Amino acid sequence: MSQPPRSPARAGRPPRTSRAEVLAAAGRILEHEGWEKLTVRRLAGEIGVSTMTIYHHVKDRGDLLVQLISDRLDRLEHPAAPDSPRERILVAATFMHDALAEWPWVTEVVTTDGFLSRLSDASLWPVETIVSSALEAGCTADQAILVFRNVWYFTVGEILVRAHTRQRRSEAAGDEGDALFGAADPAIASRDADVLPSLVRVGPLWSEVAQRDTFAHGLEAVVDGLLAQAVGDADHRG
Repeated sequence: MSQPPRSPARAGRPPRTSRAEVLAAAGRILEHEGWEKLTVRRLAGEIGVSTMTIYHHVKDRGDLLVQLISDRLDRLEHPAAPDSPRERILVAATFMHDALAEWPWVTEVVTTDGFLSRLSDASLWPVETIVSSALEAGCTADQAILVFRNVWYFTVGEILVRAHTRQRRSEAAGDEGDALFGAADPAIASRDADVLPSLVRVGPLWSEVAQRDTFAHGLEAVVDGLLAQAVGDADHRG
């Protein structure tokens, strides 16, 4: 059976598309093909437009990923805000951690310079919450910034380590996987006990302990230490 003739391509302006359509298409590629396949060229093919049309909405692949993060953060429901400034900091930091840790590709973006400044105003509410809570807890402006920065570095570090560990675990198989992720860490346990006696002593437990989810406990220690330091500095100044 003969095929019906195709309609001739329209001359003139290129097809229009919206930022929402671009982000929706990018989300489909991420879900079905993985973040490695998400390029501006692939995205243009998914939508059926030219790459120049995509560049009307994003600067490059990095900007596209930032916009995806910002869009998803905007859509997430904010947790209830506790009365205590300390608790609000913990809730906001945990929200950032849990939201970002869901996306394996996020490690490519969160470590770039100026990442936070590229997010939308709505996406920055955890930052606002941490800074405002630190100020309410008695921190100076400088201290409030440092509270956020240290909490952010701790949170991002946790995300990066866990993401890379998951990747290595998925790539490891058989004896190699057992050696990398078993109860004992041979890279530590087999060291020279005369030079590194403490590391050799704890080596058999290293991998098991390292695999525990200690983010919440560690976050509390970081926040409590930062707030206590701020109070101590205030008392010293007084």
